[in-house]
Amino acid sequence: MGDTESTSPGPDRSDGDFFQVLLEGATAPRPPAPPECPFCELLQDRYATSYTGHWVLLEPRILVPAHTVPPRRRWIITSTGTAMNLWDAEPLPGAKCRIPHRIVCPWLEPEDHWPWVTALRQYNSRRSQRLFDLPDTG
Repeated sequence: MGDTESTSPGPDRSDGDFFQVLLEGATAPRPPAPPECPFCELLQDRYATSYTGHWVLLEPRILVPAHTVPPRRRWIITSTGTAMNLWDAEPLPGAKCRIPHRIVCPWLEPEDHWPWVTALRQYNSRRSQRLFDLPDTG
């Protein structure tokens, strides 16, 4: 099958894998710091995540239909009060979720929620430009 003795173990959620934490947006200030956005200073709802020692700021009192939120930006609050990211899971009809403050913060650049669509748009732009940048026949 392959050499598995010389490979490093995969990321473990309990270790608080930093890359995974960044992808999910769980980078909020820890208690006892106030649960406010470091950019716009608006108070948010702060929840612990499944990553040890990491927290996420969610928009306060806002529940939105989950199908309207891009994948990896859908958060639910579990029965234990921990925030959990739904990643790419298809939401059930009528499901509602919380959204991270960083996607609606007025001081941050808007995120590219659909990077594959942006990449395809740029590719098509280059393709269409080639149609008009034909070499001179002279």
